[in-house]
Amino acid sequence: MTDVDIEHKAPRMLRTPKELTEAGLLAPDQVASAEKVGENFSIGVSREILTQIRTSKNNSSLMRQFVPDVKELTVVDEERPDPIGDTSYMPIKGITHRYPDRLLLIPNHTCAVYCRFCFRREKVGPGQDYLTAEEMQNALEYIRQHKQLREVILTGGDPLVLSARRIASLVRELSAMEHLDLIRFHTRVPVVAPELVTPEILKAMESDKIVCIVVHANSAEEFGDPARQAIRSLRKAGLMMVAHSVLLKGVNDTPEAMTALLREFVRNGVKPYYLHHCDLAEGTSHFRTTFEEGQALMRAIRGTVSGLAQPNYVMHIASGHGKVPIGPTYLEKEGDHYIVTDYLGGRHVYPPRAGE
Repeated sequence: MTDVDIEHKAPRMLRTPKELTEAGLLAPDQVASAEKVGENFSIGVSREILTQIRTSKNNSSLMRQFVPDVKELTVVDEERPDPIGDTSYMPIKGITHRYPDRLLLIPNHTCAVYCRFCFRREKVGPGQDYLTAEEMQNALEYIRQHKQLREVILTGGDPLVLSARRIASLVRELSAMEHLDLIRFHTRVPVVAPELVTPEILKAMESDKIVCIVVHANSAEEFGDPARQAIRSLRKAGLMMVAHSVLLKGVNDTPEAMTALLREFVRNGVKPYYLHHCDLAEGTSHFRTTFEEGQALMRAIRGTVSGLAQPNYVMHIASGHGKVPIGPTYLEKEGDHYIVTDYLGGRHVYPPRAGE
C-alpha cells in the first residue's frame, strides 16, 4: 500500500497534555497524571470540540468526554481490554462477523477525536493499523463469499477520516456486491470535525445501495453551526441519517441533558437509534451508570420526547455475545390480568385474554 492509498484527512488536534494545558483544558497540576493516561490511551481533542468547549454555557459534558482524567488510571476487576469481545469474531484481519446478516469492516483505527470512554481505546490512535491493500482485498473477498450478508458497517477508528479516494473505492467495491442492501458508516466526524464533510466525501459515498451515516454524539453541547451544516449536507446528498450515543455519568444521565441531545438530533433530521450502556472498557468506571439508573432515565423521557426521538437502550453482553435491549418494561402479569404502566407512573388493568 502506498502513502496515497492510506492518505487520510484527520483534523488538526490537540494531542499532548502540554497542548491541552496551553489551550486551558488542563491545569498545570494535572499534566503529570494526563501524561500517565497518555501512556496507555490516545489523547486527541479536535479544533471544533475546542471551540465548543470555549463557547458552550455548559462545557462540563465536553470536558468529561474528551480531556484525559486521572480516574482513567483506575481499572476495576470487571473491566477488560476487549469489553465487547471483538477478537472472538474476527475470522480475518479487518472483519468482525458476529451476526449472520451483517459484519464490521474496520479499515483503520484512527479517529477524529479520542473519547475517554471508548470501548476500543486499547487499539485506537493516530495512524494506527491501516489495512494494507492485500488485507483489504482479503476482507472484501470474505464479504463477497458470504452471501447471507445484507449490511456492511464501516467502523474503526472512524472511516470518515479516510481520503475521499479511499472511501470511494470501498463504496464501489461494496456496491457491486448484489447480496448487500446497505452500507453503514459509524462516525463522529460530522459533529467533531465537520470540515471533513467535503463535496468530495459526499461524492465518494454515492451508491445504488442505501448508504447510512450513524452519527455518534452524546451531548447537545457538541453541536455547533458547522456540525449542523455538515449534517445538512449529508442529508441533502440523500444519505440515511441515524444516531447512536453512550449513556455517560455526568454527561447525559439526566432527563434534561438527554432530552436536549435527542431533540438536537431530531431538529437536524437525525433519528436516534441506540443509547448504549457504557461498556466495561478499562479505566471507564467513573462513566458508568447502573442499569436501574438507565432504565429510570428512559422512563423519564418516555412522555416528554416523541417516539421519533426515542433511542433503543441497549448493552453489549461481555465476551462478544452481542447487544440486547435493556429498557424498562411497561407490562406485567398480575393474577389473571395484565397491568400496564403509563409514562406518568399510573397503573392500568388490561383484559386477561388480550392478544389471544
